[in-house]
Amino acid sequence: MTPSRTTTWSVGLLAAAVMLLEGTLLRLLAIAQHYHFAFLVISLALLGIGASGAYLSLQKISVNDVQTHRLRQSCLLFSLSVGVAYAAINLIPFDSYTIAWDPRQILFFGMYYLALGLSFFFGGLGIGVALISGGEQRNVVYAANLAGSGLGALLTPVATGSGGVPGAILFSCLVGLFAAYPIVNAGWRIVIRWLAAAGFVLFTFLGMLNIQGSAPLGMILSPYKGLLNALRFPGSSVEVSRWNAISRIDLVTNAGIHQLTGLSYTYTGPLPAQQALFLDGDGAQAINLATPDTFEAGDFLPEAISFRLLPDARVLVVEPGGGTGVLQAIAGKARRITVVENNPLVSRIVNEFSPSTSPFLDARVHTISMPVRPFLYSSEKSFDIVFFPLIDRYLPIRSGAFSLAETYNLTVESFHNALSKLDQDGILVISRWLQTPQSENLRLITTLAAAIEMQGDAPGDSLVIFRGLQTVTALARPGGWTVSDLASVRAYLESRRFDLVWAPDIQLAETNRFNRFAGSEHFLSVEALLDEERRDDFIAGYPFAIQPVLDDRPFFFHFFRPAQTQEVLATLGMTWQPFGGSGFLLLFALLLMVLLFSTVLILLPVFVGLRQRSAVQAVGVNGRFRLLLYFTALGIAFLFVEIPLIQRWILYLGHASYSFIIVVPGILLSSGLGSLVARNPKLPKRALFALLVGLVFAAAFWFPRWMQPAMGWPLWAQILLTVLLLAPLGFLMGLPFPWGLIWLEEHAPGLIAWAWAINGCASVIAAVLAAILAMSYGFMVVIALGGLAYTFALLVYFLK
Repeated sequence: MTPSRTTTWSVGLLAAAVMLLEGTLLRLLAIAQHYHFAFLVISLALLGIGASGAYLSLQKISVNDVQTHRLRQSCLLFSLSVGVAYAAINLIPFDSYTIAWDPRQILFFGMYYLALGLSFFFGGLGIGVALISGGEQRNVVYAANLAGSGLGALLTPVATGSGGVPGAILFSCLVGLFAAYPIVNAGWRIVIRWLAAAGFVLFTFLGMLNIQGSAPLGMILSPYKGLLNALRFPGSSVEVSRWNAISRIDLVTNAGIHQLTGLSYTYTGPLPAQQALFLDGDGAQAINLATPDTFEAGDFLPEAISFRLLPDARVLVVEPGGGTGVLQAIAGKARRITVVENNPLVSRIVNEFSPSTSPFLDARVHTISMPVRPFLYSSEKSFDIVFFPLIDRYLPIRSGAFSLAETYNLTVESFHNALSKLDQDGILVISRWLQTPQSENLRLITTLAAAIEMQGDAPGDSLVIFRGLQTVTALARPGGWTVSDLASVRAYLESRRFDLVWAPDIQLAETNRFNRFAGSEHFLSVEALLDEERRDDFIAGYPFAIQPVLDDRPFFFHFFRPAQTQEVLATLGMTWQPFGGSGFLLLFALLLMVLLFSTVLILLPVFVGLRQRSAVQAVGVNGRFRLLLYFTALGIAFLFVEIPLIQRWILYLGHASYSFIIVVPGILLSSGLGSLVARNPKLPKRALFALLVGLVFAAAFWFPRWMQPAMGWPLWAQILLTVLLLAPLGFLMGLPFPWGLIWLEEHAPGLIAWAWAINGCASVIAAVLAAILAMSYGFMVVIALGGLAYTFALLVYFLK
């Protein structure tokens, strides 16, 4: 028998529910655990699929009769397990922030991982059983799976933007229920209708609360999240809580914050009253309840020197958060201020909460809601000052969540774009945290120096760098500094007790005067980094990774070097670990865990029951080994292409959620079309396989160049170009898996479930390995390795 239309619809809806859950978990983990962990979510889903394939391999399932009852059970169990898993992860005390000194977190992490994987197991079980028993229409089932997954990714921003994470979790359950609806009896349909009605009422209620600004969080946060710390302050309360597709924002009043980063200790005046704005439950952004005329402290912040040097300036302020940077520019008498903010909800909430003092409502301010990098690339405007405010909180502990984060605003290409927007004698000003041992400040210098050299200028002549006790500030002027300007800088630093770290005419005696360290280490380090002959040796010999950050490897906070491994392991659980040592090693712990799980899931069917089946014996050991190699290569190749493309497209679209909902459907929907036609005997398999390999290498080396001119285009145009680039690639990526199933139909249909398990388990490993390789070697290398994996699969498929 072949699957009916209702069965195919059920598979598509179940796949949509699974993908909607994946997209929702990106937001959940970003809020609860500091980072979206895209590779973890994808590996979770694929581990569930691999486990379901191993389970089905041990069952006696007819390959000719569609197992409707098993599919029905899987849909219902999926919906139930989503609720159970959501409750479980709110009870398991896992916290990625404390993993450096709390060994129990490894155990909690495993529990967390398995709790989330339960739902994906039931989702994979339903899709797998339909695939196994789909007869000659297996490619149609596989196409429905891919198309449904693409639909689920598209539903993610709708669900999270309306009802937040709780609403999206609920919506995933409802889609899972509807997946069962076409294949249940009349009694169950009545139950599903009532449950769906109740679910939609609750979802609507959550949406109304969101509009009113009182949306529930719906999850347990890490105790180290800033929002929880603020709510511990006596008298604090949440004034506004709202979701959109890319963020959760909470505005807390009376939070007791006094946040003027880098403020000189020579300031003795009153501090402005402040309220706190939290993005994804962390990183308090100060909302200053002050007007420019009363913001006296602004002239004592380190960036104020730029407004003194260039009065009446045209200023570009990049992602100012709660608006302190904008207020600085207004108080500094800027003539025109352009604000680029990727998240429109930030300025909207500030304007609604405090219209009388909101800097975004000042007549001189023009706010543009779009990603920063596309604006820097495409804008034809020029500015006297480009200002990158320091809105990140101080992060002395580099758990995996922080070192993994993509920061496309802090790359060589980003600074190069920013420098190109400066008018003659313009200044780029940026501050970062000063850490001990030095890390973040040195990486800023190496990245800025590389960007200045891209402009054709000398970094040593273009940079002025100074510091306080906690921050370092860099002023970059590609045209060089005049004697009078350097005198003005020195006078300002003297009056504010900031220490000069670098200037084109600096003397050693000028350094380390006011905020004293043991020796002039900051000056000596920068001196080495700005000397072309000494730079490479200094970077190579430094204990932490401080090389320039590139778009291909945009991990600004990843300071780990392999040489740290022994020290990190020796002190694990005994001290706080800076600079990402234990965080990066967590990836290897996860890799070992998924290798163990995957190996068990792949080999268990072989030793428990597969060897006894005549259909299996017919292909022999060589046939089974060939099958193992082929589907392993496909699993690795698909994820080595998909995951880096998701991470790379964050650059163009501005947020991981946007990238996920555009790249994933673009690949999966087109892959579904490829699967639909895979059974056509007229397809030139060798040529198409070879073309697939060629397109994968094109994705590695040329897709970024082809997308770059589209930065700054309208979103619809970027989506169109993305589809045009990814659709042919996705179409071809959808062919090899059904081709492998067709071969199995002819030689060993009893091994189809095992192939499903192999592919899923290999993909789990690839998801984690892709993250490790991307951080170490860049996205381009990972995608190219995906091309090599497809090449290997081609050889296995065609060589006898």
